[in-house]
Amino acid sequence: MTSLDILAIALLAFFATGYFVLAGADIGTGMLTPYLGRTDHERRLVITSFAPFFLGNEVWLIATAGVLVGCFPDLEGELLSGQFAVLVPLLTGWIVRDIGLWSRGRGPGPRWRALCDGAVVCGSWTVAPAWGWLLAGLLTGTPYEAATGPTAILTALAVAALFAAHGLGFATLRLTGLPYERARLLVGRTGSWQSFALTAVLLGALPALAGSTLPLTEHAADGATLALLVPALLVLTPLLVAAQVWTWRTFRHRVTRPSYL
Repeated sequence: MTSLDILAIALLAFFATGYFVLAGADIGTGMLTPYLGRTDHERRLVITSFAPFFLGNEVWLIATAGVLVGCFPDLEGELLSGQFAVLVPLLTGWIVRDIGLWSRGRGPGPRWRALCDGAVVCGSWTVAPAWGWLLAGLLTGTPYEAATGPTAILTALAVAALFAAHGLGFATLRLTGLPYERARLLVGRTGSWQSFALTAVLLGALPALAGSTLPLTEHAADGATLALLVPALLVLTPLLVAAQVWTWRTFRHRVTRPSYL
């Protein structure tokens, strides 16, 4: 194993972990929107709590896919073909969710907003267990075929529950009024930051554990390709982190009124 192999694996793990921790917050909050927001105004508050973050969070997934395609092309092809049945609902849920978020404030009235809210919730509830289904195959040592049976079902449900818990902790940090009170009720005596930090650690551990089962070294690209891609990624990574820090710092205050969504 060369130093470039190690750096490529580290970058893949870093981006995947970043996605699960950051995007897990907005996916989880989207899953809980019907509980947190009982009225149109409250639902707008809930969506406003994560609206500034979701696009930036998705960049981490794109970066993960980019590292996988560029630095581990053979493995990427085998994974995509083997996990095709999982990727279809995952990508479908992702698209439906984003359409709901983008379209909510651009429709004619409350029925349109309710339809978009439904798309956000359904998309979120599709994406979260789909990730669990994918992880079930990786964690059980069958990365080249979709997991089946009770293990796949239980893993999908457990991961979905973890996403929801992460979103709940995020909601207690961002919301105010009745939506905050509802989130705080489920968090219980655990502090908001403690709850969010705990679920962040658990979600961050999932891609690391799954990645440890993959033959990454054996499927790494040739030295010339890594010599070109890895330094470029090392230059771009601090920029991505800086942009993410700026976004979270800018929108660090609690939501008190709805946005254009």
